[in-house]
Amino acid sequence: MNKRSFAARVWLIGISATLCGISAANVALAGETVTFAGYGGDAQKKIVNALIKPAADKEGIGLRTESEDGLASVRVQVASGRPAWDIVQLGAEECATGNSEGLFEKLDYKLINTDGIPPEAHAPDWIAASYFSVVLAYRTDKYKDNPPKTWADFWDVKKFPGKRALALQPQDTMEVALLADGVKPGSLYPLDQKRAIESLRKIKPYVSVWWTTGAQSAQIIRDGEVDMETIWGSRITSVLQSGAPVNFTVKQGLLGYICLAIPKGAKHVSEARRVIANAVTPQIQANLGDVIDYYAPVNEKAFELRKFSAETLAKTSSSPQNRLQQVLESGKYWGTDQNLQKGNESLRALINQ
Repeated sequence: MNKRSFAARVWLIGISATLCGISAANVALAGETVTFAGYGGDAQKKIVNALIKPAADKEGIGLRTESEDGLASVRVQVASGRPAWDIVQLGAEECATGNSEGLFEKLDYKLINTDGIPPEAHAPDWIAASYFSVVLAYRTDKYKDNPPKTWADFWDVKKFPGKRALALQPQDTMEVALLADGVKPGSLYPLDQKRAIESLRKIKPYVSVWWTTGAQSAQIIRDGEVDMETIWGSRITSVLQSGAPVNFTVKQGLLGYICLAIPKGAKHVSEARRVIANAVTPQIQANLGDVIDYYAPVNEKAFELRKFSAETLAKTSSSPQNRLQQVLESGKYWGTDQNLQKGNESLRALINQ
């Protein structure tokens, strides 16, 4: 499993036992049933309730939910010739990789209206279903009324002294390193990995933790082990709710996406295509704003369709006010094994020096 699948996992992390297997309440009394596989947990339950179940119900299609472990498990299913899953959710770069490996069935774009969906967020055999953000979090008891606001501030150890934390993965970490070094958002890709490593070399002495899980990132900022860090937007919610003196900024945040695909050879391809087509309509996408903080509709028309509260918009990654402040990540770039492998090797070599 590559590192972006690890990033995607946080979107769906939690207690998975209640979702594995067949949920009788989700199975329609008539018609075909599709099996949706995600990373499990309480967050998956929310996503199923917001997107997948309403999309299936609209077609009168029954629904089963199971858990999977990223693109590697999809490969195994496809290689078997009899995939147990009809729809899978994956990280952006996993969908790009799966596309190049021929692991997915084609979607039906006669059913899918892409108005409102950015061109980089869909391909012939996958489509993005939700955005998530990587943001800069900081301790308010450390920085008071003068907190860091950009990645350049994160790198400015004189103006903003303190202990830092970054993710132990090239995705996200190299992007913020380049933004800190002055690269314009529109010029990020293809990433200059050599320049990113040189930027990271400057901040390395001040990085106390290279975190590897979303839970770890939340714990170290909540407990004051670090003073600022990169963190997934979904993880900042629990930190704020704990009452810890922590805040964050979405300025220069990284906007990534989770996608849906149909494993090659799935039993219910036609039904899966219809469910996916419904899941990305603005009517159903609008459900996301009320379900998971800092995860958000990919279909921009969802914001035209529903009037969200100011509080909800502030916690929605792709709301108009937040979208303009962030940088869209390229799943296609990281979906190239050469780029991912090179990034992993370079980052680990730097840390081990």
